[in-house]
Amino acid sequence: MGASTDEGRASSEGSSTSRTGAGDEAAREDSEVPVGAPSYVGDGPPTYEAEPTGLPVADPDALDELVADTVLDGARYGSSTLRAASVRGDSARFRGEPRRDALLTARFGTGEDALVLVAMATGARATPGAHRAAADACAWIGRAVGRSHSRLAQDIRAARRGDLKSGLHRLTDRSLGKLRARAAELGLEPDEYTATLRCLLLPADPECRTRVFFGVGGGGLFRLRGGEWQDIEPRTADTAGEPVVGFGSPPAETPDGDRLTMDLGITTPPSPYEPAPAPPRDPFRFRASVARPGDTLLLCSGGLAEPLRGEPELARHLTRRWAEGGPPGLAAFLADTQVRVKGYADDRTAAAVWEA
Repeated sequence: MGASTDEGRASSEGSSTSRTGAGDEAAREDSEVPVGAPSYVGDGPPTYEAEPTGLPVADPDALDELVADTVLDGARYGSSTLRAASVRGDSARFRGEPRRDALLTARFGTGEDALVLVAMATGARATPGAHRAAADACAWIGRAVGRSHSRLAQDIRAARRGDLKSGLHRLTDRSLGKLRARAAELGLEPDEYTATLRCLLLPADPECRTRVFFGVGGGGLFRLRGGEWQDIEPRTADTAGEPVVGFGSPPAETPDGDRLTMDLGITTPPSPYEPAPAPPRDPFRFRASVARPGDTLLLCSGGLAEPLRGEPELARHLTRRWAEGGPPGLAAFLADTQVRVKGYADDRTAAAVWEA
């Protein structure tokens, strides 16, 4: 059966789609649909088929909860061009299960004061409401950011890294707290209705090249600079560094002068007189960095981050596709992010930002 695909919404405010010269037109057409693009990379073909087979079971009284196989979106603001896609994984397609990943792209405000949010979430594996939890996480963080977008945009322009980090941490905690409350309403354990949440904030002001990442849970944050991929996923421990530019090196010693030593991973036995500690929550992650012309910033869920880290040929393929020639069209971006790797069959959600 065929997949239902949401139509890409290319936001146009502040952008221009005009091209000059036959050569430019031909180059653009070539980049829109990759000719001879590989369906997979690595040692051999993946186990599952490359196209969807089964649709998820539908409830006639809850058709608004259906999740499309594929979502595709894009926009251009200021000096950056955005491409975003979320695709059901090979395993879920084969089993007729819904996509556990959710994707939200939204613009708050107008003109140069606008702020673009990209939010992606992944519901917990092997839980029946995983797709609903992911959608809720994106909707709640979108609502929270939208209501605070003016202040957030001001903090980004003024390079107030501390205010940004603390404010976004609060908004993220509140959004994920609503997931726990919803789990209680449904009579579920918190880990049965939860999701990872990873977001990008992109100011529309062409004079501001600060890009802000924040979220909770696994996935990847990568940067393609000078033809080389950099894994810039922030460490979860507190780090030193200049405001906005990013993260520096951790200090060599504590404020009391004690040298820091390696954690050997030796656990302390639990006390028989105290209740077992609750499992730790995933730490909040934050990174604010200044983009350079020619950079490509890639935020993705674990379904793409894991093969990017585990299969060098996938990284080389995306380098060949994205290092030169400017941002691809929506169809080409979808094809690029769908290149498969044997052993990796999860949903894939990715948002990439090309800097002019």
